[in-house]
Amino acid sequence: MAIDWRKYQSDTYDELFEAPGVPRPAAKQLCDYLDDLSTQDLAERRLAAELAIKVMGISFTVYTEGRNVDRAWPFDLIPRVIAKPEWDRTEAGLKQRVTALNHFIADIYSEQKIIKDRVFPKWVLADSQNFRKQCVGHKTGNGVWAHICGSDLVRNIDGTMYVLEDNLRVPSGVSYMMENRAVTKRVFPEMFETTTILPVDDYPAQLYDMLAGLSPRSGDVPNIVLLTPGIYNSAYFEHCYLAQQMGIELVEGPDLFVDDDDCVYIRTIFGPERVDVIYRRIDDLFLDPEVFRPDSILGVPGLIRAWRAGKVGLANAPGAGVADDKVVYAYVPAMIKYYLGEEPILPNVPSFLCARDKDREHVLANLDKLVVKPANESGGYGMLIGPKSTRKEREKFRELIQSNPRNYMAQPTLSLSTAPTLVDGGAAEPRHLDLRPFILSRDQPYVTMGGLTRVAMVKGSLVVNSSQGGGAKDTWVVDLDDHESMTQTQSGAGSSQKQSQRGGRR
Repeated sequence: MAIDWRKYQSDTYDELFEAPGVPRPAAKQLCDYLDDLSTQDLAERRLAAELAIKVMGISFTVYTEGRNVDRAWPFDLIPRVIAKPEWDRTEAGLKQRVTALNHFIADIYSEQKIIKDRVFPKWVLADSQNFRKQCVGHKTGNGVWAHICGSDLVRNIDGTMYVLEDNLRVPSGVSYMMENRAVTKRVFPEMFETTTILPVDDYPAQLYDMLAGLSPRSGDVPNIVLLTPGIYNSAYFEHCYLAQQMGIELVEGPDLFVDDDDCVYIRTIFGPERVDVIYRRIDDLFLDPEVFRPDSILGVPGLIRAWRAGKVGLANAPGAGVADDKVVYAYVPAMIKYYLGEEPILPNVPSFLCARDKDREHVLANLDKLVVKPANESGGYGMLIGPKSTRKEREKFRELIQSNPRNYMAQPTLSLSTAPTLVDGGAAEPRHLDLRPFILSRDQPYVTMGGLTRVAMVKGSLVVNSSQGGGAKDTWVVDLDDHESMTQTQSGAGSSQKQSQRGGRR
């Protein structure tokens, strides 16, 4: 036995174990399987995973010291396991949440009823970095602005799953979710024969169908492209992967142009071809130099004009990032009640908004206990993790908060859940993790079966972002009922076969 689970202990909620040596029901088959592996078996599978990642070219880009460095995807062999009944509730909560967020974005760019009814403060919108006045008055075809959303989930010590934040501008990571599964199938093929692990490989088809539904030309096969900033973008691997999986063109800004008819065209060797839908992986401000930054060479002049004229579909819609603000996040439970008349299924992490005098006083008095976040940063940058900070860092944040309180919010330091993670020497130790499922919005929202589990590879660390040393795990949603049914069927078939054999011998 390579891993002695009786010695494995976590001081918080563990995703695989209820107690030392006692796996959770959904994880029992995995733990039993790992029990049967020798140290050499485990080392061989770990090496096989590393080689698969290199052969498959799974990489990500890190910006460091003014350089772009491509690195192999950091992957941990032991999957995270979630029971299907729990996932069903999580899925329902995510659908509820993204529906309310889309109502909010549509409202903010039209009548702003939520502000008039004093449910959402006007000052939050007034200082929003991602509110685009150029989008005011525009109405999307089906009321959806954030077609693709990645919401980050964390579990606290008591087992409660919280939404940590929502990513609605250009959420990334779904390709790594799928590649994690591909690698795991290579190294643990037996588990997929004996365990009902629900699939994730339908995402490209679901994404294509959602994008196709945005085409302004009904009845025709739409021409869909993925607009990338180029090879130096940190998510370029994902851009290539998704374009290839969907069978669509991967393009950069200069490949497209808008003609006098307000339609978007792609330059080809056979001449211009009209583009119906653009899955854009470029931030708003770089999309169209006619409307946003005039110095942008990444976007397409006239693109917003074409979009407003209804001649091209854009996902996500420009301006959707207004709901990506971490201060706006604090009001999502109120949005759910306001727009849907429902109680939130998934709770927010309790939050303190530094723009409020009372909240700011509390934050400044407890910087050593809280996690402080800027409103519009991503990737784990610009944060203060109070319990692990120095006095100098806390004083710096004190000045930042006092100089621009609207830009900061704080949350208590959660004891994030852990999962067994292989370390040097082949042992398994608990490491903190989060989860990013992906939600596609259309007539009926679609949620990936699980998501991208990001794990802090450093002992005790709460930073899971790959750009800052984090790694990833495959995420298994396990259907125990279906497995038991399958097992009983196989058992019954086996009994019938034995009876038949006995009858034949008679």
